[in-house]
Amino acid sequence: MTAALSGIRVLDLTNVLAGPFCAYQLALLGAEVIKVEVPESGDLARQLGADPALNKAKMGASFLAQNGGKKSLTLNLKSEAGKEVLFRLVRTADVLVENFRPGVMDRLGLGYEVLKEINPKLVYCAISGFGQQGPMRHAPAYDQIVQGMSGVMSITGDDESAPLRVGYPVADTIGGITAAFAVSSALVRQAKTGEGEFIDVSMLDSTIVTMGWVVSNYLIAGKEPVPMGNENFTAAPSGTFRTGSGLLNIAANKQEQFEALVVAIGRSELASDERFAEREARKRNRKVLKVEIEAGLAAKSAEEWETILAKLGVPAGRVLSVPQVLDHPQVRSRDLLAKFDDVPGVGRDISLVRAGFKMAGANPDVATPPPVLGEHTDALLAELGYTAAEVAQLHEQKAI
Repeated sequence: MTAALSGIRVLDLTNVLAGPFCAYQLALLGAEVIKVEVPESGDLARQLGADPALNKAKMGASFLAQNGGKKSLTLNLKSEAGKEVLFRLVRTADVLVENFRPGVMDRLGLGYEVLKEINPKLVYCAISGFGQQGPMRHAPAYDQIVQGMSGVMSITGDDESAPLRVGYPVADTIGGITAAFAVSSALVRQAKTGEGEFIDVSMLDSTIVTMGWVVSNYLIAGKEPVPMGNENFTAAPSGTFRTGSGLLNIAANKQEQFEALVVAIGRSELASDERFAEREARKRNRKVLKVEIEAGLAAKSAEEWETILAKLGVPAGRVLSVPQVLDHPQVRSRDLLAKFDDVPGVGRDISLVRAGFKMAGANPDVATPPPVLGEHTDALLAELGYTAAEVAQLHEQKAI
């Protein structure tokens, strides 16, 4: 079967996470992604991750995570010869993704207005912390800065721990997946009309958009959101509960789910208690209700309750560690991980996460492991028409 983005060429001029994650999603869908990197150092993520030896080899775990299936070409975009290489690449490309600060590409003479003259159908996606407009457009931004400014940290944790950073780079990831969605949408129009597009992705905007319920509670209902720990502000009992062994998340958001829950734990009288009989009463008395439910849950382990409650139609799931969830039968059955043997530059087998969805045709996947820095430079230059002598000269000029 043909992959959804087969035949699409993407130039990935990005660094660290939001941009590389965007381009990785496109690679998973079958696009040819050429990662354009700074000579010698490459993407900063090559030096990031929990394994110092891989960081030193410029194959850090943070780089490996979202660069599978890509080709690596080193290019000095500050040199005239390097710019000419990029111009040739742009003529062959459908998409260009970059995550420099606004204005950097223009100062290099490589902005959208210049590149669209070379290739009018080009879909140009610029990802930045705050977008191309506004008083903070030039401000530097990493994930934690955006988490704090977006309001995410203000509602994460509880009365004692908030504000708290989400435990992974959620703003970077949301920015990247938003960009991939925007690029894919622009490609649909490009295929119909031949028109290009300039896409302006703000990590701050993207993160706020995903906070829809808490934002709308403020905008529409006038309710300023507050940190509630593991409790769900829309319902009760809905949160994390202690069991006889282990923690269990329960989301008994519907009346019938609440009634099934209390019967299962041997506390059927709670359904008729006026403090808990209906949704709003349960929300007002959520703390005392939690004590009562945990008393019933103490009879069995979280794993046992997970099975029992699922059969009754009550959403419930154990709180798992990362190793536990990656080894979970459900995750393994979905074939979520792609394994590559004895990866060059790494010297060991690695596994990468594929996309979070399946397709009836060609499932999202990548055929090759993350590239060694500059691995495809000479081959790509030859494809662009450079002779062996010209490639050697570009190396001597440190343009590549």
